[in-house]
Amino acid sequence: MAAYYARDPNKRAPPRRDRLPRTGPTPPPRAHAPSPATLTHYVLQSLARAGLVHPTEGRDGGYILTRAPEAITVLDVVQAVDGTEPAFRCTEIRRQGVLAAPPEQCRSACGIAKVMAGAEQAWRASLSGVTIADLGATIDLAGLKHILATPTT
Repeated sequence: MAAYYARDPNKRAPPRRDRLPRTGPTPPPRAHAPSPATLTHYVLQSLARAGLVHPTEGRDGGYILTRAPEAITVLDVVQAVDGTEPAFRCTEIRRQGVLAAPPEQCRSACGIAKVMAGAEQAWRASLSGVTIADLGATIDLAGLKHILATPTT
């Protein structure tokens, strides 16, 4: 949800839960989250700002891709919505507390930071290897047509 607030110039994004120090039990989920329509609007605006989609006006307006689906990766979409910052930020816990290591012993990344950086690289590499066309090929068109043809109550 931090990504939802990150692009709003009037608000500062709250820190992501995975970046907060754990001091107790996990807090309960937020009571108020953006509606699906609000979140969809935010995502589409983010994609437009990144140049991945272009809004069209008029009665039948919407959004169109600015490039072929084969040229847009899932990583492109994730970075457009969530930004390019790594998911993990080292807080140098080895330099804190009673058993804190002196700065000269912390000149290189610790094992945790190295593992997390490797995981981040693997995750980004995986996402960059999948395109929107690849995802589109997984859609059950018959099932989708059935859903769209079914009246809602």
